Amino acid sequence: MNRKMIFFDIDGTIINEKTHECTKSTIDAIKKARENGHLTFINTGRTFLNVGEEIQNIGFDGYICGCGTYINYKGKPLLHKSIPHETCIEIVQKLREYKMEALLEGLNSIFFDQTRIPTGGLAKFKEFFISRGFDVSKSWDDPELNFDKFVVWINRDSDYKAFYSYITKKFDYIDRGNNFGEIVPKGYSKATGIKFLQQYLDIPLENCYAVGDSINDLPMLKYVPNSIAMGNATPTLFDLVSFVTKNIEQDGIKHALEHYGII
Repeated sequence: MNRKMIFFDIDGTIINEKTHECTKSTIDAIKKARENGHLTFINTGRTFLNVGEEIQNIGFDGYICGCGTYINYKGKPLLHKSIPHETCIEIVQKLREYKMEALLEGLNSIFFDQTRIPTGGLAKFKEFFISRGFDVSKSWDDPELNFDKFVVWINRDSDYKAFYSYITKKFDYIDRGNNFGEIVPKGYSKATGIKFLQQYLDIPLENCYAVGDSINDLPMLKYVPNSIAMGNATPTLFDLVSFVTKNIEQDGIKHALEHYGII
């Protein structure tokens, strides 16, 4: 059969960012796509640690996590790019020097600066992790510090220009807006994750579909010929994709998969 691969972002795409829930129509549409013989994947900026049971229980063939730094297919890890321990320590030093707030995200752990009380967006992230039962006690000073990517917040005291100049030598900085940035090793993205699986499974690019809602989805949306923006997406994406579907609560995933004849 003409098997297709569909890649889904999580936040704002299959999960409502306010309720943190997935609609029944979304779950049913993804299951139907698999029943029809197609492959479905999560493709997220979250590290695998943060892909909870409520998402995994929907049923996916695999996961691209941490903006392409981790790839899992049928329960088997195929790729994992971790930042070397020495570089992790250096990054922490620079974050403190330039007064940047950050959450450091590893495959199995998350790290907070335990010497400071989190504020703003970082505080909300920490509250969210606590509500989900995550271990938030690990510190930037942990002797086993190891992470794959991280997110930062720029505050009034931050020397953003100096930090940006330092970090972009070896990392890509994704500006998420509202003084929030996502930082990933160069050479890794949601697009490289798709390319890896496309070659691994020998599926042509024209059979690849991606669904997203925000700027960090742009690499995968640009890479595939069948790019889909949610109706609730950042409006910047609307002119850059093949199809704009309805929003989450209006059965956007179901509408998109029906539009392309996947279900």
